[in-house]
Amino acid sequence: MNSLKLYFKITTDNNCPLYNKGELLTLSDKAFSCPENKPTCLILVREMTNLLFKYLDSDTSATDDTIHSCSGCSGLIKFSLISEEKANEEGLIAAPSCPLDSEDEALLKEIRNYPLIKAIPDSEITSAVRYFRKEKLPADATLITKGQSSLYLYLILSGELLVSDNSLTIAKLKPGDICGEMSYLGNDVAGADVKTIKDTVVLSIAGDAFCRLIDRIPELQLFMAKVLVQRLSVSNAQHSETFDACMSGWINEMPPAELFQIFHMNQKTGILSLELPNGNARVSFREGCVINAQYNDVSNQAAIFDMLKEKEGRYSFTTGLSPEEMKAAEIGDFMMLLMEGIKRVDEALEE
Repeated sequence: MNSLKLYFKITTDNNCPLYNKGELLTLSDKAFSCPENKPTCLILVREMTNLLFKYLDSDTSATDDTIHSCSGCSGLIKFSLISEEKANEEGLIAAPSCPLDSEDEALLKEIRNYPLIKAIPDSEITSAVRYFRKEKLPADATLITKGQSSLYLYLILSGELLVSDNSLTIAKLKPGDICGEMSYLGNDVAGADVKTIKDTVVLSIAGDAFCRLIDRIPELQLFMAKVLVQRLSVSNAQHSETFDACMSGWINEMPPAELFQIFHMNQKTGILSLELPNGNARVSFREGCVINAQYNDVSNQAAIFDMLKEKEGRYSFTTGLSPEEMKAAEIGDFMMLLMEGIKRVDEALEE
C-alpha cells in the first residue's frame, strides 16, 4: 500500500448535526481527522474507510472532483477532494504551533500594535501571522478595481493608498489602515478603486483564510464589525445629500445592501418599499433600526436575506411610522444581520 494524506472540503451541509459547510476533513493511511474541536461521527468514519481503500489503490490525484456524501443520520453533508496547497490557501489547515522563524518574528514585532493585529489574542497570533503575505507595490499601482471581485484584505505597512470613486476621493490610507474588508464576506465586488500614491508595502490575506480567523476569534469579528460601521458611515455620507433630495430610484443603481446601510447610518425613520422581480417588499426603519420586514410570504430576518439577493427593481422611501411600529422591537442587530445576509447570498451563488 502507498502512504497518503488527503483533504476533503465540505461543500454542502443539510442539517448535519455535527459539521458545517466549508470545514475540512483529513484522511491518511493512518488516521481520519474531523474538523477541529468537533466530535467524530462513526457513520462518517465508515464512509471514509471505504474512500481510504479507493484512494490507496488508485492513481487519483488531488485534482479529483468527485462529490462524496454522508447521509446516514438526520442530516447530510457532501464533500470533495482539494489539494493541500488549496487547503492552506483557504486557511483550512491550522498553522503548526512551532515558534515563528526570525523573519516572521520581525514582522510580528513591526505590526503587533496595529489595530487589526491587536484584535487577535496572543494565543492565536502565532498561527494567524502565517496567513499573511508581504507585497511591495510601486507608486500608481492598482490594488483594487471598482466593480471587480475583492478577494484579499490588505494591511498597510508603509506608503499610502488612495481610495476613490471616479474623480471623487473617498479616503487616504496610511500604515496600520486596512482595505478590501468586504473580501471575507464572499465574492463581493469592490465599490471603489484603491491605488498606491507612492511606493507601498502591504500584507495581504485571502478572504477565505481571514473568514476562518474571524469564525475562530470573536474579538476579531467584533473589530471588523466596527470597521464596517466606520467605513459605511464615510461612504454613505457621500450619498446622503443626493439621497435626501430623491428618495426613490432603481435597484441596479443602489442595491438593497447599500440602501439598508444608508437608512441605518443616517438613522432614518420610515418605510422602504421595493418593487422586486418576485413581488413587493417592505422594510420599516425606526431611527435606522430594522423593526419589520416583509417580502411576499416571508417575514423579518428571512425577508431581509431574500431581498439582499435581488439585483433589479425599484425602491421608494416614505418617512414616518404608525404608533404600533414605533413601539416594535428590532428584528436583530443591524450589522450582524447584514453580514449574515451577505454570507448567505454568497453561499447561494456557490451552490
